[in-house]
Amino acid sequence: MRVFVAINSSEEERARLDAATSPLRGAGYPIRWVPTSNVHLTLKFLGDVPEEQVPEVSSAVDAATAGIEPFDMTVHGAGAFPSPRRPSVVWVGIEADERLAGLQAKIEAALESIGFPREDRPFAPHLTIGRAKRKGARPPEFQGLDDALARLSYEDTFRVSAVDVMRSHLMPGGAVYEVVHGSRLEP
Repeated sequence: MRVFVAINSSEEERARLDAATSPLRGAGYPIRWVPTSNVHLTLKFLGDVPEEQVPEVSSAVDAATAGIEPFDMTVHGAGAFPSPRRPSVVWVGIEADERLAGLQAKIEAALESIGFPREDRPFAPHLTIGRAKRKGARPPEFQGLDDALARLSYEDTFRVSAVDVMRSHLMPGGAVYEVVHGSRLEP
């Protein structure tokens, strides 16, 4: 099963994000917009994991989050990877403060201890809100996206109170996510 570790926001937080990004979603770019219910912050993508190993992954996440208190993360700014001229991913940014970076580092270390390799790239926290509909889309199709992203003056604070082990079901209409284990943040 395809597994990742994530921070999920509340329905209220997702609704505010959806309202703020609706002008961008309606601008006609060849982008497949992520359903609001699927927006999350990925802390670690594990890929295909045997179902019998998921309890071990869950225990590692529990150990990594033990003693961490709930905290707020700031969501602001928007952009695209690798660039707005040739985007593959459109995102809303998250401030990488020490609490969030520390939580992600603990999860990375706990999962490395049970055999999952460390990520090569530095942690770049973001909420994916869209993906280009096809690879190789041409820059003229995204003309003005950089300005549209710059005009997105959204800023919010999301409460982080849990870290979830998630399962991704790949469907013809897009991925469907399921929480298979939740680790509550508590002092």
